[in-house]
This record gives sequence, structure tokens and C-alpha cells, in this order.
Amino acid sequence: MKMLLFLIMAVALVLIIIAKVHPAGKKISLYIVLGLIALIMLLPFFMMFVMATHTTSEIFSFPPAMWFGGSLSENLANMNLLVDFPKSFLNSCIVTGLNTILVLLFCSVGGYAFAVYDFPGRKALFAVLLATMMVPWTAGIIPWFLMMSKLGWLNTFQALIIPSCANAFGIFWMRQYCQNNVPVSLTEAARIDGCSEWTIFFRVVAPILKPAYASLGIMQFVNVWNDFMQPLMILREPAKMTLPLMLKTMVGDRGTDYGALMLASTCAVLPLLIAFLCASKFFMSGLTAGAVKE
Repeated sequence: MKMLLFLIMAVALVLIIIAKVHPAGKKISLYIVLGLIALIMLLPFFMMFVMATHTTSEIFSFPPAMWFGGSLSENLANMNLLVDFPKSFLNSCIVTGLNTILVLLFCSVGGYAFAVYDFPGRKALFAVLLATMMVPWTAGIIPWFLMMSKLGWLNTFQALIIPSCANAFGIFWMRQYCQNNVPVSLTEAARIDGCSEWTIFFRVVAPILKPAYASLGIMQFVNVWNDFMQPLMILREPAKMTLPLMLKTMVGDRGTDYGALMLASTCAVLPLLIAFLCASKFFMSGLTAGAVKE
């Protein structure tokens, strides 16, 4: 602990000296600080990848292993013996993919309607929509479960896909983006040209919403992919388990193969990282849209 405090104080002293001496010292110090923060945030992912290549005894050894080992194939074989990872991975892809697509469709249509159309009760309805965001999801767990039971959706993927396909946050997000980035003159010109309302939305408005789609899609993808509570309450058969439930079954009362568990966790995290990297450009522009007024 003393060594760590000494190192932090030394780095802070060096940054102060750089900021005072060099003309561009403040910018250099800022980049160094941001780089250190980025390394600290990436360290847990790196350690998870490293542990996926070590056995359980090597993981709990001291000092801990800080580089990749040679037990990847062994952990892979143990993981396949413990769980059916490909099946759980496919289940998560089905649930997450369908739910994300439906959320993007229904929330963009709802947000566009609130932003563009002036219909009776629009403000009151939007206020009720925002009020639902103030209620924690856990307060509705029992009514939601009873509703899924009455519909006969227990142990089915419908219960994980359909109820959340038009959520309040998504509609609010798309409504704000439409208000700031969809010109009224553009939709009016399309109407003058004879386009129907659906044609205007899908061929004129939807291309403008790409950054908002990317931002909302990533957030929804991460939330559904990592969801544990809803699948735990709904799914009963091991063949229908999603990845979070599958990872939970790998933790045993009589011992846990942490090498195999880390490998499965790594495989579960990789799709999230890939999806974010693919949509990062649109994701950042979607988050900052409307932040600067011209």
C-alpha cells in the first residue's frame, strides 16, 4: 500500500512538472491521465483473458499470473464437459438480437410520433411515459411474472423479447434525437412529393437516425445480453438457458473450475466488445447529438 501511494505521488509530481515546464504541458498531462485511466479500466478485461489460459491452481497462486498461460485447450475441454456453451450462446443471440431489433423499430416509430405529430393528449401521454421511468423495474417483477404465466409464456423466449420491445427510455431517446436532428421542412417536402407517412419514416427519417439507432442498440444489446433476473424467473430447461444463467451453473458448491469459468466469461464478453467497436463511431455521435446548438 505504501509503495502504491508513493508511486501515485511520484506520477502526480511528474505531471505537475510537465504542466509547468512545457508549453503544451497541460494537454500532455491530460492525455497521460486519460491514458492511465483507460489502462485501469481495461485491466479487469485483460486479467480475465489471462485467467482463461490458466488452471484454477495457477489462478490462486501468489504472486498471481500476469501473462497468458498454456492451459487454454484444457479449460476449453472442461468448459464443454460442464455446460453446453454453444447452445447457451445461440439462445442469448436469439433473445438479444430479436429484442434489440424490435426495440429499435418500435421506439423509433414512437419517438418520431411524439416529436413530429401534434395529436390530442400528446404532452400528457408523454408525461405518463416519463413517469414510468421513475418506477424501479423490481417493483413490477411479481405482476410481470404473473402476466407471463397467464399468457403461457413461462419457459419461452417470448417473455424475454416482447414485453420490453417498446420501453420508455428508448422512446424518450428517439424523440429527443428526432426533435434535434429531423427538420420539419424535410418531412413536409416529402409529403408534398406524395410520400406516405410510412415511406417518409423508412426512407427519409430512418437514415438520419443511424447514430441514435447505434447508441440505443448498443445500450439495449448490453442490457439484454447481461440480463440475469428475467431469464432466471422464466426459463426452466437447461437447453434454453442464456449465457448469464449458464455461467451461474458453472459455480458449484463442491468446487469451481475457475479456469473454465473465466474462459466462458471471456467468450460471453467478446460479442459485447465487438458490437461496441463496430458501432463506436455512430455511438459517440449519437450520445453527443444535440449537445451543441448552431
